[in-house]
Amino acid sequence: MEIVILAGGLGTRLRSSIGEAIPKCMAPIGGKPFLWYLLTYLKRFPISKVVLSVGHLRDVIIEWIDKNRDEFPFSFDFSIEKEPMGTGGGIKLALDKCKGANVIVLNGDTFFDIDLNSLLESHKLYPSTVSLALKPMNNFDRYGRVLVNIVEHRIHEFCEKQPCKTGFINGGVYCINRINIQWPEESKFSFEKDVLERTVSNGMIFGFEFNDYFIDIGIPEDFEKANVDLKTLFNENAKSSS
Repeated sequence: MEIVILAGGLGTRLRSSIGEAIPKCMAPIGGKPFLWYLLTYLKRFPISKVVLSVGHLRDVIIEWIDKNRDEFPFSFDFSIEKEPMGTGGGIKLALDKCKGANVIVLNGDTFFDIDLNSLLESHKLYPSTVSLALKPMNNFDRYGRVLVNIVEHRIHEFCEKQPCKTGFINGGVYCINRINIQWPEESKFSFEKDVLERTVSNGMIFGFEFNDYFIDIGIPEDFEKANVDLKTLFNENAKSSS
């Protein structure tokens, strides 16, 4: 299993909480960067390689990985954006560092505690170019709603952000068939807008429900919540595995 982590975001909304000297994925939680929690979570799965897609303040990330890589059982590589390429451009560039047909992509500012083995197995069962981990939510307006056939798992629409009583959101975890996916010709583009939304009508994008813990640290309120939740969650996991 190969993983890409998108860690090149500017994190402008979080600067009031973490300052301007560290990238968003390195936001401190319980004395450790958020990235540590993502990588510790990944230790549960048979992962051979993690590719970090980096750009803004990348030296901070690279230096931390170099100091701490022995803590993790997989190899590391870096896909470097010399200028911002958007989520789509960043993913496309990072996938060139991978060898397998199917690669799992994670957002570097969200934690969705799903079973990656299950997502990969489901992805392979369907004629899917991209499979999304979907999170059911109630009373939300910060995320766009994903409309999916829950029997066939085929996604048929991505809706704009608006107040919503109940529905599925994109959990920021993807399984991508890098052989079959069609990319825009531009080097800079949005994965959400220019790939998912533009190609959903082809019927090759699937979604699978995971009702597991989810947090997005992109705004100060949720960053503060993560400071409480993740320390508790990872302490519990450490106890149960010992």
